[in-house]
Amino acid sequence: MVRRFYAQAWNRWDDSVLPQLLDPGFTFRGSLGDEVRGHDGWRAYRDRIRAAVPDFLNEITDLVVEGDRAAARLRYSGHHHGELLGVRGDGRRVEYAGAAFFTARAGLLTAAWVLGDLDALRRQLP
Repeated sequence: MVRRFYAQAWNRWDDSVLPQLLDPGFTFRGSLGDEVRGHDGWRAYRDRIRAAVPDFLNEITDLVVEGDRAAARLRYSGHHHGELLGVRGDGRRVEYAGAAFFTARAGLLTAAWVLGDLDALRRQLP
């Protein structure tokens, strides 16, 4: 589920997979500190990132799953074009690390809590 979440919902921006992956009450706390709920809340967060980094890519570098919980180590990358962390983009490539912690129930992701290395990201912004 976690691999599909990143490959399809994030990297391909495919909203059609959300009912197959996310519980209707899905809670998502993103690296930017926002906490959102439901498919629409998550989609709005993702689209905010997409507006800033249109080619935003999530790469899982490690994934550990135990029962209904998973932890992923990630590498995020893309080209900064829109506003991110209050900074307008200039097209330069950014790359930073992060970690995400998931819970699932009945074959759907119910929650995700994400930590991104925002210090590393800020050092790369213009």
